[in-house]
Amino acid sequence: MQITDINGTVTLANGVKMPYFGLGVFKTKEGKEVIDSVTYALDAGYRHIDTAAIYQNEEGVGLAIEQNKTNRKDIFLTSKVWNADQGYDSTLKAFDTSLQKLKTTYLDLYLIHWPVKGKYKDTWKALEKLYADGRVKAIGVSNFLQPHLEDLLQSADVVPMVNQLEFHPYLVQQPLLDFCNQHKIQYEAWSPLMQGKIFEIPLLKELAEKYKVTIPQLVLRWDLQKGVVTIPKSIRQDRIISNAGLWNFEISEEDVDKISSLDRGERIGPDPANFNF
Repeated sequence: MQITDINGTVTLANGVKMPYFGLGVFKTKEGKEVIDSVTYALDAGYRHIDTAAIYQNEEGVGLAIEQNKTNRKDIFLTSKVWNADQGYDSTLKAFDTSLQKLKTTYLDLYLIHWPVKGKYKDTWKALEKLYADGRVKAIGVSNFLQPHLEDLLQSADVVPMVNQLEFHPYLVQQPLLDFCNQHKIQYEAWSPLMQGKIFEIPLLKELAEKYKVTIPQLVLRWDLQKGVVTIPKSIRQDRIISNAGLWNFEISEEDVDKISSLDRGERIGPDPANFNF
């Protein structure tokens, strides 16, 4: 990944350019809160917005994009099919619902939100159809571990272009990252800031002081230097602007490795190998 500025991109396996930095809106409330946060992000130069059906804020995201001066074609917009909607026909219907709420005629990326056993292969076939029909520019998965990916690849006509996973200094999953890289599946981080727990880690405080940056800036830059697309969530304008201040410093390889060595396999969210929703 060549890191340049807030408008920098990675090229997915199918040639689509995906901004490597964006805004996530998990737990951002529908209405004014999500409209404001997306507006703050777009006005600060963000061009990648990540939502999902289960977040129940697609309408606000769509409204913010519609009202902003930024052209829709310049925004990389992601949504995800929820578990209850998985299956072939129900996924196609869920996609239509998301488009309607987001006030758009296409998505840049559509993901299977979780690997629901017995359903995700049919769901993937639906995503392949949406992709073949030109209704989405790229398709991928979220929360898929290596066994899920290996199983999916046995029957898939299209290899997922993205895998969005929990990723932060306490959960690196380097073998999974390596597997995705080998198969040209772009790794993407959710919960990169560990819902604030990064502030409790002494090494991160020490390195942030060394590079004269905030702890979130340090961690988000580490994501990018690991080749991982990152979408930090915030509803505060000052933090949305601050989180994007990643372009005037570079972490040494030695310090990248130090941060990676914090890995303890510790999750903030559910375990994709054992979930029941």
